[in-house]
Amino acid sequence: QVQLVESGGGLVQAGGSLRLSCAASGRTFSSYAMGWFRQAPGKEREFVAAISRSGGSTYYGDSVKGRFTISRDNAKNTVYLQMNSLKPEDTAVYYCAVGLFSPSTHEYDYWGQGTQVTVSA
Repeated sequence: QVQLVESGGGLVQAGGSLRLSCAASGRTFSSYAMGWFRQAPGKEREFVAAISRSGGSTYYGDSVKGRFTISRDNAKNTVYLQMNSLKPEDTAVYYCAVGLFSPSTHEYDYWGQGTQVTVSA
């Protein structure tokens, strides 16, 4: 069993930045890849970014490439999502997840409760 708790969401103006954190407990954190996904109202859950177990490999969705950066600190059992140059279309609930290094939601076994990010125009 894994518990994931996201934090760092909020309201920001377009062009601004936020950093999301996801703290994990209950399993050897460094044994698994981590991912960030997001879901806007009325839309399917969308892949944002993934990071390998060691942090040596990362993978981004096309809509956030060049603006978002995923990182992890295995000593702190935490994964981060630095979001820069935010756009109103980035508005969504952001979820972290534990699983395989993949953009597919089906490859992730455990999910956090989500944190709301709202970007105003």
